[in-house]
Amino acid sequence: MSDDASSLMEIRRQKLEQLRSLGVDPFGGPFPGTETSAEIRGRWEEGRRVRMAGRIVSHRDMGKSQFLHLQDRGGRLQIYVQKPALPEPERAVFELLDLGDILGVEGTLFTTKSGEPSVRVEKLVLLSKSLAPLPDKWHGLVDTETRHRHRHLDLVSNENSRRALDLRVRLVRYLRDFLHREGFTEVETPMMQTVAGGAAAEPFKTRHHALGMDLYLRIAPELYLKRLLVGGLEKVFEINRNFRNEGISRRHNPEFTMLEAYWAYSDFTGMAQLVEEMIRGAAHELTGGLKIRQSDGSELDLSPPWPRRKYREAVREAAGDDWFDLDAAGMERRAAELGVELEPKLAPSEITQKVFEKKVEALAVNPVFITHLPAELVPLARLNREDPSVVDVYELIMGRQEISPGYSELNDPILQAERFHHQVGEHTQKVDMEFLEALHHGMPPAGGLGLGVDRLAMLLAGVDSIREVIYFPLLRPREAGA
Repeated sequence: MSDDASSLMEIRRQKLEQLRSLGVDPFGGPFPGTETSAEIRGRWEEGRRVRMAGRIVSHRDMGKSQFLHLQDRGGRLQIYVQKPALPEPERAVFELLDLGDILGVEGTLFTTKSGEPSVRVEKLVLLSKSLAPLPDKWHGLVDTETRHRHRHLDLVSNENSRRALDLRVRLVRYLRDFLHREGFTEVETPMMQTVAGGAAAEPFKTRHHALGMDLYLRIAPELYLKRLLVGGLEKVFEINRNFRNEGISRRHNPEFTMLEAYWAYSDFTGMAQLVEEMIRGAAHELTGGLKIRQSDGSELDLSPPWPRRKYREAVREAAGDDWFDLDAAGMERRAAELGVELEPKLAPSEITQKVFEKKVEALAVNPVFITHLPAELVPLARLNREDPSVVDVYELIMGRQEISPGYSELNDPILQAERFHHQVGEHTQKVDMEFLEALHHGMPPAGGLGLGVDRLAMLLAGVDSIREVIYFPLLRPREAGA
């Protein structure tokens, strides 16, 4: 902490003691009956009496006349204080106020000569004394890591941060309401699991001491939701927190939010239609349109129709018509020519997927459904009847990243067991035997989808990092003294 900051905090501590000597509780009590700044503006009537509470974020001293702005969840509103008109106890409290203090006021509405809606304060109550100064009022918090580490200050000082995070909150509400209207049942499934299944990812491991057993934080809720399909819940969804012990990047956080939904008697085409309607509806609701400016200056256009392209066709277009005729060595050479870096000893399907990610996915700005992926990439999906080398799957790509996968779900327990064991090899303890047992009782044919809530929020808010739409992203601890 700088000497200047320490000095300012010491001054505020002195004011704290002065308030207490006046018999004022610097950390107040309830202040009921308030309206937000947005509600006040929405019901504007000159002379109407209102009560509001908020944080002091600006103060203009004009002698006897004082103009301040209070900030609450609805925005900011100016208040006007005539010091001589305040009764003595409140006048003394006013003299000890600082930027950052939380204040409750009561008064009447009026419009200043400059046309600014304001509250003429007749009564004020200190609700919480701020003992540390706020960030610079003009620049706020500029350093990205500081903003994410001190999100409380970021929210106070940066309107763009508040807007992006508020959009995420409203997005979750919209997705939930949309699926409820479509007749889906919302459920909760375990976040601690004995087998980390439903996706190929490294889990976080923990220990339950009372039961003497290892558990894993879930990487996906899929297998539990499908067991509910077996139990008769024909349209089911969960907005869930998943945990994957993998890298952190602009598009990855170890703890993230997914929506997963399953619909009995549907398939991957039905789920594609559902997710397209859901995302377009969210864009209309939250942004007012289907064309959204992105942080890099590009425009994301969600106007229908969203094209469908088969995986192999997309790869051939990017890597050459003869791509699937090449052996592994030929694929490696072609990938190098395309500027795609590869790890050593990859199988042809893995090389192909790397090329797909770099030359198809990373270039797709507007939404496109990539369908019929290779069977070895998606062990939980149904094989295509006409071509068993591929599965009935879509991947929705937009904003140069995958937003939503959707499947025709595999419900054959024998084939599912074979594909699980092929996937895990010798690590048979990674197979969820309880899920396989449930499948033996009969799961209806169904479509399923996942939707990356954080990534979708990024695109709709037009920000460039997943951290901008997560209130508290994971960060390294600060070093002592930092």
